Amino acid sequence: MTTSDLPQRLRNALALAGFTYDAVAEVLGPVGHAALGRNETTPGLRQTAGGSPLDTLIRLFLLQTPVDLAAAEAALPGLLDRLSAEGFIEQTVGEVAARLDVRPYATGDRDFWVVSDLTPGLDGSHSRVGPEHVLGISSASTSLAQLTLREPVASALDLGTGCGVQALHLAGHAARVVATDVNARALRLTRFNAALNDLAAAIDVRDGSFFEPVADERFDLVATNPPFVISPATGERLVYRDSGLPGDRVVEDIVRAAPRHLNEGGVCQVLANWVIAQGQPWDERLAPWVADDCDALVVQREVIDPASYVELWLKDAGLHGAADYLVRYDTWLSWFEEQGIEGIGFGWINLRRRASTGSTTRDFLSWPYEVQQPVAPAIREWFAAVDVPVDLDSRLVVRPDVQQETIGQPGAEDPETVVLRQQLGLRRARKADTVEAALVGACDGELTVGQILDALAQLLDLDVAETRTTYLPVVRELLVEGFLEAPGDS
Repeated sequence: MTTSDLPQRLRNALALAGFTYDAVAEVLGPVGHAALGRNETTPGLRQTAGGSPLDTLIRLFLLQTPVDLAAAEAALPGLLDRLSAEGFIEQTVGEVAARLDVRPYATGDRDFWVVSDLTPGLDGSHSRVGPEHVLGISSASTSLAQLTLREPVASALDLGTGCGVQALHLAGHAARVVATDVNARALRLTRFNAALNDLAAAIDVRDGSFFEPVADERFDLVATNPPFVISPATGERLVYRDSGLPGDRVVEDIVRAAPRHLNEGGVCQVLANWVIAQGQPWDERLAPWVADDCDALVVQREVIDPASYVELWLKDAGLHGAADYLVRYDTWLSWFEEQGIEGIGFGWINLRRRASTGSTTRDFLSWPYEVQQPVAPAIREWFAAVDVPVDLDSRLVVRPDVQQETIGQPGAEDPETVVLRQQLGLRRARKADTVEAALVGACDGELTVGQILDALAQLLDLDVAETRTTYLPVVRELLVEGFLEAPGDS
C-alpha cells in the first residue's frame, strides 16, 4: 500500500465532512448506532438517506453499501481514482463500493480514523474471513485500551498490533512506540493508520513474530491483544486470532517472556484466554507462568463452556452455515475433550517487573461482575498499593467509596454476614468477620494498625498477640485489594 500524500488528503476530506465518532452517532441515532453494533445496517440506512457527505461516508464505509458516484465524489473530492488504485474502494458504472473499512474512533481525549478490512457478516451475510484479515475496532481492542495504563512513559510496545489501534493510543503518552506484527497486511494498514492520524513519526512499525523484532530491547509498557484463540491448531489459520500454537501456549509464552523486555518498574498488560483444565484451579495453572521478579494482578472476567466457545469463533470466521461447519465444530469439541479442557477463561494479565530485590505480590481474582471503565486507574492503584509497607505502626484510612452491607434476619442482634463493597474501580466485594469489619471502620489515619488491633482484642476478649499475628496479614490484603489506603491517596 503506497502512502505518500494519500493519508493527509484522506484525513482532510474526512475532517471536512465531519466524519467523527460523535457525529456518526448523532446521525445514526441510538437505534441505528446500536443496530450497527450488532452488525445490522437497515436502521442506519434509513437514517442516512439525506445525501450529505457525512451520510455518504457512513453508508460507504460503515454500512458497506454502494453509493452514487457523484455523492462519493462530493464526499471524497479528487480522491476516488487514488483510493480505487490503493484498494480502498471499487468503482463501477455510476456507483462506488468500499473494499476497506474507514472508521472514526474516539478515545476520550482525541478522535482517530482507523482503516481495516471490512466487517464480516453484516446483516447475516456469509462472508468467509481470509487468513490475513485485519480486524478493525472490536470489543477486544476497546477492552485492552480501557485496561492499559495511561501515565507518560519513555517507551511502549504494541505487541501484535493488527490495524494499530493500541499504537495510536500509546503514541499519546509514550515518547517512543514500537508496533510489531507477523501479518504483512496488518503492518501496511498500521503504517497507513499512523500516517492518517499524523503519527507516522511517532510509531515504529516492525515485521516479526511476537518479541523477535525487539529481541534486545526493554520497554516501560507493553500492551498486547495476542492471537489467543484456543484451538487444536488445525485447518485454516486466521492470523489475527490464531497463533498456530496449541491451547493457550501463546499467552503462556508471552507472560514468561515479557519480563525480559521490561525495564524495572515496567508493566505488561495482556488481554487473554486460558484453559480451565479438569481437576485444577485456574489460578494454580497460571501462577507458574509469572516470573519471580514480577508483581501480578490476574483477573478472570468470564468462563465460557467449550461448545459456546467453538460456536463463537466459528461464527467469527464466517463459517456458520458453511458446508464443513459441523465437521469443524465436532473436531474442535473432540480436541477439548482429549485435552481435558472443561472451560475457557477470559481476562486480564497485568505484570510489573520489580528490582532484583524485594518481595512480589500475586493477586488472582475471579471477578465476572461489572467494573468501572476505563479500569486502568484501578490497575494503577493496585500496583501503588502493593508498594505500601504494612506493619503495626502503619496508619491507614478506609477508601471513601467502600460501603458495608450486613445480611441477617430482621431483628437479629448480630448480622449473619458482613460484606465490604467498593463502588468504584474493580468494585470488589469481600466478606468480613467481626474483627475485619471493625478494623476497617476504625481506620481513620489517626490510630495505628497496632493500636486498633489491640483495642479490638480487648473489646472482644481475644488474645492480643494472636490477634496481631492473625490480622496483620489481613490488613495488607485489605490494602492491596483496595478497601484501605494510605492517607492522602484518594
